[in-house]
Amino acid sequence: MEQAGQTDGQGGGAMAATRRAARLSVAPMMEWTDRHCRYLHRLMSRRALLYTEMVTAPALVRGGARHLLVFSPEEHPVALQLGGSDPAELARAARMGAEEGYDEINLNVGCPSDRVQSGTFGAVLMKRPRLVAECAAAMIAACPVEVTVKCRIGVDDQEPAEILPRFLQEVSAAGVRRFAIHARKAWLQGLSPKENREIPPLDYPLVHAMKREFPHLHLTINGGVNSLAEAREHLAAGMDGVMIGRAAYHRPAEILLKADEEIFGEPGGRCPEEVVHGMLPYIERHLAAGGRLHDITRHMLGLFAGRPGARAWRRILSEGAHRPGAGPELVLEALRAVENPPTAG
Repeated sequence: MEQAGQTDGQGGGAMAATRRAARLSVAPMMEWTDRHCRYLHRLMSRRALLYTEMVTAPALVRGGARHLLVFSPEEHPVALQLGGSDPAELARAARMGAEEGYDEINLNVGCPSDRVQSGTFGAVLMKRPRLVAECAAAMIAACPVEVTVKCRIGVDDQEPAEILPRFLQEVSAAGVRRFAIHARKAWLQGLSPKENREIPPLDYPLVHAMKREFPHLHLTINGGVNSLAEAREHLAAGMDGVMIGRAAYHRPAEILLKADEEIFGEPGGRCPEEVVHGMLPYIERHLAAGGRLHDITRHMLGLFAGRPGARAWRRILSEGAHRPGAGPELVLEALRAVENPPTAG
């Protein structure tokens, strides 16, 4: 029986809009999905839901690192992902995120890194669903926007077919209605975070089965999705949403420029060249504020992946963006290398 929890009454139409955006989302990725990356991605898709890198609740609450919450209004809809395991601390951090204007607050129960485990959060919390439920309940009580959870199908020697439904049952009983499930186990000892994204086998059928078992929950599938065609297959199988990570980062034009049309049924977005020109004013503002060109252009390297001139685009930006005084002119130089690629002899 469905438990009482977050409804459209909490956040109203904004929550419904964020859920619609979750039909396709870009996964939170450490060192990658910072505010510059998200601004770029928003120029490419008006509809996809974007996530921050994980921000730890201790950094916000004890460390006073509120600057980590800064984002541009153009990024909406955008979700803040939090890491932590103390209910009171997570509640305060969630409230801070809501005050900053995030559309969703997400609790990380999936990251397998040693550093995260030492703080007793991330994927290790799959072993403590009651604590996750307590954290979620505290966040929901403190936060006017929807609280969601991103998890694995299990960790270490857990049997996913047993642990995942118990986890969803207990955490949803605390009021969580939306989960993003990475369809791999995480091995907390012996595998690096990178290996944990690649070595444990994917179990898509189990995640699909969870949607049938918990039809009242909004479930997004994550892990190993490399194309919009694959995303459409998961949606056709009954999933509410699909989360794409590395493919969206490394091949953003292939994924995000086509997402509005192929996933949301709306007119397509810009071409990559238009995205580059759209980034120039943002770059100028960042440089005027004392930032470096590389902060932004490192996220743009894959923009022309697979096209003639892509290698020159990457080389010009990679070699030049660190240099003092580098600015929009370098980006335009790199763009000319794409627009006028050398012809074969």
